[in-house]
Amino acid sequence: MSWEMVKLGDVASFVNGYPFKPSEWATDGLEIIRIQNLTKSASETNYFKGTISDKYKISKGDILISWSATIDIFVWDGNDAWLNQHIFKVVFDKIEINKQFFIYLIKHILDDMRKEVHGATMQHITKDKFDNLKVPLPPLPVQKRIAGILDVADALRRKDRELHKKYDELAQAIFIDMFGDPVKNEKGWEVGKIGDLAREVKYGTSKPADDNGLFPYLRMNNITYSGEWDLTNLKFINLQENEYEKYTLQNGDLVFNRTNSKELVGKTAVFDLNQVMAFAGYLIRLRTNKLGNPYYISGYLNSKHGKETLFCMCKSIIGMANINARELQEISIMIPPVILQNKFEENIKLIKKIRLKIDEQIIASSSIFQTLLQQAFKGELVQ
Repeated sequence: MSWEMVKLGDVASFVNGYPFKPSEWATDGLEIIRIQNLTKSASETNYFKGTISDKYKISKGDILISWSATIDIFVWDGNDAWLNQHIFKVVFDKIEINKQFFIYLIKHILDDMRKEVHGATMQHITKDKFDNLKVPLPPLPVQKRIAGILDVADALRRKDRELHKKYDELAQAIFIDMFGDPVKNEKGWEVGKIGDLAREVKYGTSKPADDNGLFPYLRMNNITYSGEWDLTNLKFINLQENEYEKYTLQNGDLVFNRTNSKELVGKTAVFDLNQVMAFAGYLIRLRTNKLGNPYYISGYLNSKHGKETLFCMCKSIIGMANINARELQEISIMIPPVILQNKFEENIKLIKKIRLKIDEQIIASSSIFQTLLQQAFKGELVQ
């Protein structure tokens, strides 16, 4: 491959966002784009109605790169907004380059960028290292051909992911259809508290992870915002024999994330992984009594109303928010007949089976995309 190697800083300018303070947030004005809004890991939106430099203004179609905590590239698809710090706005003012090619170029080097991160708790890449990363730059016609091929592969991958999302929406729709709106309770169910449906509520262990640990160790990052399991970066731990029952999970346990950022506290999932796993102290294990079903409780807490309830009730302490075991048990909830709750569980398990097949499709289409991406920047896809 005889493509020219250039520095990223010679391809475009990267403008860091404005360091908004919480005291500058408003309830109207232009949206402030934070990393959480790009990753869709939170639904809260903050606004700013003051005056700052237009260099921080973002319009639909602008390319953004988050360089702290989450390192990724995004295309803004919303209305005009202000850019928060820790995100670069890409300004194409250096050379002529195909923008779609540039997006794939950044995706290609993300792994290398992540290897350059600094900080034990807050990963980031410095602007100096970002500007000095060397990348291959083929002629413009080749850029366009590469982008066209990768567009097709990426569309297939995105289609599979959208299908997965639709089944998440289906689960929420089934909840509303079977039990009604939790606010209106138009079906007239008895209203009680989550504690009325529980026979046991316990915190996880505060022991640190151990590279030589025997038990897989579930932590707060292993529960997704929508209530599924993400075993990426799964850690391990050792337990004493007298700790097994206290700190391990069994199928059907409801797992609640009690401490996280305000937007993420209260993530909830039902343990169904068919192996013995330990759970960390930032998680709560709830086992239901004969009146409750864990899938029903999880369905409620992951519903729109459930998320709003959790967001409003959690207490913020030095940047983190918390809902303790007592507060979890005090949350109001409709109590329909357990036979109907069990029917909801059957429906959710059926959806999960379908989603597993979709996950296989996602793995396959993602593998195709990654293979083509690697080939493209080795000069093997087009000449």
